[in-house]
Amino acid sequence: MSESFRPGRDFAVALDRGDPLARLRDEFHVPRRESGEEEIYFAGNSLGLLPRRTAGYVEEELEKWGRLAVKAHFSGENPWLPYHELLAEPMARLVGASASASEVVTMNSLTANLHLMMASFYRPTRERHRILLEDHAFPSDDYALESQARFHGFDPAEALVRLRPREGKHAIEAADVAEVLERDGASIALVLLPGVQYYTGQAFDVEAITRQAHAKGCVVGFDMAHAAGNLVLRLHDWNVDFAVWCTYKYLNSGPGSVGGCFVHERHGDRKSPDLPRLAGWWGHDKKSRFRMEPGFRPIPGAEGWQLSNPPILSLAAIRASLDVFMEAGGMEPLREKSVRLTGYLEWLLREELAAAIEILTPADPQRRGCQLSLRVTSSGAGRDVFEKLEASGVTCDWREPDVIRVAPVPLYNRFEEVHRFVEILREALSER
Repeated sequence: MSESFRPGRDFAVALDRGDPLARLRDEFHVPRRESGEEEIYFAGNSLGLLPRRTAGYVEEELEKWGRLAVKAHFSGENPWLPYHELLAEPMARLVGASASASEVVTMNSLTANLHLMMASFYRPTRERHRILLEDHAFPSDDYALESQARFHGFDPAEALVRLRPREGKHAIEAADVAEVLERDGASIALVLLPGVQYYTGQAFDVEAITRQAHAKGCVVGFDMAHAAGNLVLRLHDWNVDFAVWCTYKYLNSGPGSVGGCFVHERHGDRKSPDLPRLAGWWGHDKKSRFRMEPGFRPIPGAEGWQLSNPPILSLAAIRASLDVFMEAGGMEPLREKSVRLTGYLEWLLREELAAAIEILTPADPQRRGCQLSLRVTSSGAGRDVFEKLEASGVTCDWREPDVIRVAPVPLYNRFEEVHRFVEILREALSER
């Protein structure tokens, strides 16, 4: 693929001119510098940009609140009581859930959903109680898994099995996962890995890991925070037991917005004691929910794990973003552009800055999303270079101890921005 790239700004402009998704940039507010010039915003892996239609979607619900108050739960266009159902079908498309959309629900936050899933799916015994995760997992996942092990009476130092890259490598190889499962699979109750690793940008082979782990009797869950809205996912077909994700990164729903949850349909009708859960009234049978009677009867599917009625204003923001994804044609065309956009960034970095920049993210497009994790080879220079990027109108992010994460997002980033970013990075490095 790199053979199709050429140096020079004119080539980048030509790529943008031929991009069938270029129009989508106009769907978003792009931050501007004090000069009025648009920033180069490569931080959608932390917080996606604001869709222009979001304000209208949220204002519509505010207007209903003012006009109808409590009656808006049942009256008007898109009543609040079933509002979350509006998100089910497009969210199911984005993560590859079943066509019925019963495998997905938008609720809570990612970590809260992770705890709810582990309450049901992490059922440790003395012989099988360990949890497989990657070394340098996102802290919230790490804390959640450690606390679950302690909650069940196990020492996290022994219960948490951490996958580490081989000596001299940044990414975890497929063979590394297979080796650990072959060696320790009989003691592992739960495999909990990311779809895309937040620090290195590595994408895991979800299908292969799920198959290998199931063969060893393990339950398999995934944190898709950096994969939902970034990769083409097939959670149902890959037979994943459960998955959780946030919506404020690639799904552009706003800071702290409601998360998503997937439960494979083979688990959707299972009930206690076969599959215990921490229950709440919004997960109760819809037909009898308002009878206010004791005795929990879960809704079939992922909805049965809901606890409380959802925040409508947040759901309205998610709905606005999902509508943009659907207008783009779903993840397939976005992923096609993403592979080329990130590939162009990688090509420029290797062509022009190979001696100064190390790329931690795998080179194989199938093993990464849109993010590249960069390390400045000059010792101790990374933070200074990052600050120079920011001062020059680039928004990316810094992760300790020494990584600059850069994520050109296909919904709203341009090839010309990638070219300009590399120019600015070269200037920042030359000032060292």
